[in-house]
Amino acid sequence: KRIKTDPAFARTRENGNEFGAAGKGGKLLRTALRGLLLKSADNKITGRLTREMLKAIQADGVNARGQRNMVDGDATILRGFNFNEKARIGNTVFFGWGVTVDRVSGEVTMDIDALIPDQDIVVPGGATHAKLVVGASEVDFANESFTMDTGGSPDIVLGNQNEAAQSIVLNLTAGTALPVFVVFGVEFYQEVNGQMYALKNGAYNALALVEVEQQ
Repeated sequence: KRIKTDPAFARTRENGNEFGAAGKGGKLLRTALRGLLLKSADNKITGRLTREMLKAIQADGVNARGQRNMVDGDATILRGFNFNEKARIGNTVFFGWGVTVDRVSGEVTMDIDALIPDQDIVVPGGATHAKLVVGASEVDFANESFTMDTGGSPDIVLGNQNEAAQSIVLNLTAGTALPVFVVFGVEFYQEVNGQMYALKNGAYNALALVEVEQQ
């Protein structure tokens, strides 16, 4: 009761409010990306993402301390966040890519350069195939809602063949003014008798926020 009412604990209450907002924002983003995170996230993802969300909230230059939030914060601080610390995207793939967010049409385009799999991808032992995955989500932190779209490449044999450049186009709401989060990653599989099996339950899969755009 004293912590909730005593003026001496004002800073504690303010910090608690913002930490709670960071936890709620992180949960919403994890929910939006859940389909991809199930295959790629490490077991410390909740705490790591909450810490980054708190930094984004603390960048709010509009509201008073204790009332800062993700709506007025800086979501771009999350750009570059890796969902699997044991398989960071920058240590897993070595080909180029680029992201374009067209807010007018709602299209998010991931352009992936030509590549040679066994040279441009760090291949874990036992993997025979990989799949490049892309996701885009517009997140409404104020109303706790989101829109999500995902796509990916065909299965890629992890050999020394040339793979052509490709573009993966995802669709969000035309004219959206919400923050847009774009993730890119690689999933590894082992082919056995014509069937694809996830390699070690996704332990080597990489997934990162490669673009965060906020108006």
